[in-house]
Amino acid sequence: MNTVIHKAETRGKANHGWLNSYHTFSFANYQNPERMNFGVLRVLNDDIVQAGMGFGTHPHDNMEIISIPLEGDLEHKDSMGNVAIIKEGDVQIMSAGTGLTHSEKNKNSDKEVKFLQIWVFPKEKNVTPRYDQISIKEIAKENEFYQVVSPNKEDQGVWLHQDAWFNLGNFTKGSSDEYKIKKEGNGVYVFILDGEVEIVGENLSKRDGMGVWNTDSINVKATENARVLLMEVPMNR
Repeated sequence: MNTVIHKAETRGKANHGWLNSYHTFSFANYQNPERMNFGVLRVLNDDIVQAGMGFGTHPHDNMEIISIPLEGDLEHKDSMGNVAIIKEGDVQIMSAGTGLTHSEKNKNSDKEVKFLQIWVFPKEKNVTPRYDQISIKEIAKENEFYQVVSPNKEDQGVWLHQDAWFNLGNFTKGSSDEYKIKKEGNGVYVFILDGEVEIVGENLSKRDGMGVWNTDSINVKATENARVLLMEVPMNR
């Protein structure tokens, strides 16, 4: 088993006034050759957007982009004609493929919006761009992981062009769950949204991240009430 730990305070940070962004991996002006990616997981940004502000229209291509709102309402518009609001309890995905443009804006004029922006390298380039979002409130479980992203259209959650599976988990203190790797050669990156957990003897707190690979499974135990994002991804592009 191999592991890597990224403590919350070691992340890159950018304060643009309207945007506070914390980068687990190299992004924009934060460039760390030792933290370029975890397998096909390329970007894990923890973003806070001020009231009424947002990202203007900008392009993407050949990337799977997942947004998970944690607080507030985020307004989405894109060149495919989609206009939507995503909020806590939703998961959004864009397959950029051959290319698209989009904007994301804090819908509210009186409070921040907080969300995770995650980029995954696709296993196939130049696919037709696609947008989807779901509410995960109906599938949420307590004290066990539940799937919110997968490679399969028929499975629970949104789907992406990669052999990757994302799970969320809400755990009460003392509870635990074992996650079994679905595809040989994949690793798992765990990001602690809230609380404290223990993984393979390591104690992790809010916004800490840990990668684990060369294993068949991992056990996540909540040492305090915790909310956890677990991302299984191929380790080779």
